Amino acid sequence: MKALTHLLLLEDDAIEIMKFERVIQKLATSFTLSIAHDGAIALETLQQAKDHLPELILLDLNMPNFNGIEFLRSVKKEPAWCHIPCVVLTTSDNRIDLMDCYREGIAGYFLKPLRYDDYVALIQSILAYWNNSHLV
Repeated sequence: MKALTHLLLLEDDAIEIMKFERVIQKLATSFTLSIAHDGAIALETLQQAKDHLPELILLDLNMPNFNGIEFLRSVKKEPAWCHIPCVVLTTSDNRIDLMDCYREGIAGYFLKPLRYDDYVALIQSILAYWNNSHLV
C-alpha cells in the first residue's frame, strides 16, 4: 500500500484554497500540494510533473475559462493520466453535473459543507480513504 505523496487541487477561490491548506496543516499530513486555478493550468501542471504525478486530484467544477468537466474530459483521454483518481469538491448539487462527472470517470462527488468542522471531516475522510486504497 502506498500513501499519498502528491495532491493536485483545482480551485479558483482563494478562500477555498486557504481553507483546504488549513485543513491539511491541521491534519498534519505530509505531501506535496499543487494548486491550479483552472483546468488549463492543471493540465500544464500534469504535463510538467512527468515523473511525479499526483496520486489524487481534487477539483471544483465551477472555474473560469476551463471548468472542471472540461478538465476531466482532457485528463481521462490522456493515457498517462487517466488512472489518476479525480474527486469533485463542489457547491453544485445539480444532478446533470453529477451525472456528467461520473460519465467522465470521477472517483467521487462531494458537496462542500458550509460548516468548517464538517469540511474538515470531509477532507479527512477523503484523504484517509485514498491513503488506505491501493494506488498506482
